[in-house]
Amino acid sequence: MPIQSKYSNEQVEEIVDQLLNVLTQQHSTVDLSLMCLGNSITHILKEHVPEGKRQAVANNFAKALQQSVK
Repeated sequence: MPIQSKYSNEQVEEIVDQLLNVLTQQHSTVDLSLMCLGNSITHILKEHVPEGKRQAVANNFAKALQQSVK
């Protein structure tokens, strides 16, 4: 059974396109892009996820990322 998101594909794609446009405009290399996105994820986790849930959310994110590149 496919996972249903509460966000539309269009909403997700629009935000991803904006993020990628910024990286492209900055002529960001792969390693710099990954570093910036990783720092952004860390910031989101620290600022918006309760401390007691951060590790679980980070683990779930890491698993989803690993699955997406298989």
